[in-house]
Amino acid sequence: MNDDTPAPSAGPVAGQRPLSGGWMFVLALVVGAFGGFGSIVFKGAIAFFQNLFFLGRFDVHLQPDTHIDPSIWGWGVIFVPVVGAVIVTWIIRTLAPEARGHGVPEVMHAIYYHGGEMRPITVVAKAIASSVSIGTGGSVGREGPIIQIGSAFGSTLGRFRNMPARQRIVLVGAGAAAGIAATFNAPLGGLAFAVELMLISVTALNVALVASATVAATYIGRLYSGIGPSFEIPSVELFADHAIGSYQLLLCVPFGLLVGLAAAGFVHSIYWFEDRFESLFHNDYLRHMSGMFVLGLMMYGFLWYLDEYYIAGVGYATILDVLREVLTNPLLLLLLFAGKLVATGLTLGSGASGGVFSPSLFLGATLGASFADGLQWLVPGLQIDPVVFAIAGMAGMVGATTSAVVTAIVMIFEQTRDYSAMLPIITVVALAYVVRTRITAESIYTLKLARRGLGIPQGLQAAVSLSRKARRVMNPDFQVIDLDDLRQWQEEHVPGEGPRYTVVAKEGQLYGLAREDLRYVMRDRELSELVDTRFIVVPPTTRWPVLMRAIKEGGHEVVLVARGRASRDLLGVITPREIALTVRDAAELMD
Repeated sequence: MNDDTPAPSAGPVAGQRPLSGGWMFVLALVVGAFGGFGSIVFKGAIAFFQNLFFLGRFDVHLQPDTHIDPSIWGWGVIFVPVVGAVIVTWIIRTLAPEARGHGVPEVMHAIYYHGGEMRPITVVAKAIASSVSIGTGGSVGREGPIIQIGSAFGSTLGRFRNMPARQRIVLVGAGAAAGIAATFNAPLGGLAFAVELMLISVTALNVALVASATVAATYIGRLYSGIGPSFEIPSVELFADHAIGSYQLLLCVPFGLLVGLAAAGFVHSIYWFEDRFESLFHNDYLRHMSGMFVLGLMMYGFLWYLDEYYIAGVGYATILDVLREVLTNPLLLLLLFAGKLVATGLTLGSGASGGVFSPSLFLGATLGASFADGLQWLVPGLQIDPVVFAIAGMAGMVGATTSAVVTAIVMIFEQTRDYSAMLPIITVVALAYVVRTRITAESIYTLKLARRGLGIPQGLQAAVSLSRKARRVMNPDFQVIDLDDLRQWQEEHVPGEGPRYTVVAKEGQLYGLAREDLRYVMRDRELSELVDTRFIVVPPTTRWPVLMRAIKEGGHEVVLVARGRASRDLLGVITPREIALTVRDAAELMD
């Protein structure tokens, strides 16, 4: 019997059959293509709203690495985010409440609590709400929305064929990975993100399916954004002088600790703002409009004093200014860090729709460059490269806030295409993550769910029990008696003595399991009532997932492991006791 087929005595849920690997590969490519085209449409929508609300023109073209041109409305630009707040609030209230926020927690909630099922309307609502939020100056990113959009499409595609939840979740993860890959031109980063945060079961097949989706999404996304990295910067020659490179690497230790503190502050700041707004305003429109009004004042203040909006939108132009060393004043960089922190809290805390990945990159870049430029100001001639610390800070903030450590390392490399800063990146990410977890156990994604009383695993662990087959789970301590001998067994059996289980046979065929718990109270009842005949039979090679599904689908607790239906073929018995013992033993190897 193939391990992927249901046990013979337990049929699958009506209408629910696993798709073949070939069909799953086709669907993964469809999800990837949607993610690629979806990212193009999403970027175009952001450009449309930004050009419309800031410049008063209809145009879907936008250079994400250039600053927003000064608005034609002058000081009236203060009210641009307020207008956006009205539109976003209406969309969220009318179409999909789950479109509020940064998107990834809602995807994780759907995966772990609803079998990967998401409403199709989420695709439309999230796309419009997020593009309006970003296009009107909201301090949020594109990645969270496109993750939720791609995941919702994957979930919707899984409804066309009533596939098992485990396969639908793979398509949801593929949608998330495709969104990341197309948005940042980072196929490896998208794959790592899905493996670290989205997939419950990480197998070679599931990884291959997600990888195929990221390839399709990246290829299509490049039709719009080109094949270059997200951030074109000069090459970083970190170890041209090994001595200089060595002490720069040592300086990454205190910097990593600093990034961890900043990441913990960023995680809690968003929900602190959210709590303050909810306590002050009970009307959704008034809450979001008030937050966006304050953001509008900040935007105009930065434009008035520094000639750029800086903190508005995704902030890629400011990040590039840091990486190209256009911005080198450590105090100005700290001001930008603080401004972005507050702006993102105001935007998301008051009810906007958008991601936290781009703000994390902004915060990490400005903090890293400020750290390095500040040291060089204190110690002239120190010869450290601010760009190295900016890049490492970007990775450290992303890894520490999201708990996606591998994703942060891989994606920052893909975004800069410079391997020279890899050692500082890994060092800062590792230290920042450790510090953040010491301060707050929850990531920026899981804290939202934890506040609702919902738990999400922090990373993946090898489920040792999944490697078990029925022959390793079963208890071979049993005896077989004939139904005609049941009365004698009832009279003579002493609890705790002899085999643990007594299996009853009728005319040489498996009939049921003797119910020792009722042997005394049922002396005056029919003997057949002493036997639990609700059981399923599985072969000894049945894998743990198939075994658990067979138990759930059959609705029975007794499993007889046998090579056939005859009593002589019986090998062992599985009850809830054996299942609990297997899980207990597997837990010894986990955190």
